[in-house]
Amino acid sequence: MDPQLVKQLREKTNAGMMDCKRALTESGGDLEKAEALLRTKGIASAGKKSSRATKEGIVASYIHLQGKVGVLVEVNCETDFVAKNEGFRELVKDITLHIAAAHPLFVKREDVPEKLVNSERAIYEAQVKGKPENVVTKIVAGKMDKFYSTVCLMEQGFIKNPDQTVNELVASKIAALGENIVIRRFTRYLVGEPLGNEVAPAEPVEAEAAAAA
Repeated sequence: MDPQLVKQLREKTNAGMMDCKRALTESGGDLEKAEALLRTKGIASAGKKSSRATKEGIVASYIHLQGKVGVLVEVNCETDFVAKNEGFRELVKDITLHIAAAHPLFVKREDVPEKLVNSERAIYEAQVKGKPENVVTKIVAGKMDKFYSTVCLMEQGFIKNPDQTVNELVASKIAALGENIVIRRFTRYLVGEPLGNEVAPAEPVEAEAAAAA
């Protein structure tokens, strides 16, 4: 995907880079169609609200039905009125279920430690060593996007609708409720898992979480 097109679309909509890439891919590189797609999904309007302060919200929990997995998540919004809204609380519940089932490690790609990013990139570069530089750049970028979509909550496919990312899910609620919404932080506990910050991604839990909604 042409980086200049992605940049132009981001400047026009304030949408995230991955959302812009997806929209441009779906539209065959047509900038106007891509912008329309983002507006239809509510992502463009969500991007314009992203700078607004979110000092309200709730902390929610989910315990897996067999008591093996627990999740705590803080989701912020702008007003106490929306924090009490049924649609907002339904979103927060869906997010806790998703975290339990999909085991993200970070909220967004900016949260991934530089050391881990550099380590992953070095592995992918070694895998395509010897290919032309432009090919290496493109392949490594694609593999890094795939890595982020595995470990970052906002870029994962939502467990109830894998064709929709968690970011798109949140954007749709922002459009519906008219306020900025931010997933601030989360913690996921799995019985028996090692302690520390270098825990490798676990196998996803069978999604009784999805069925429980």
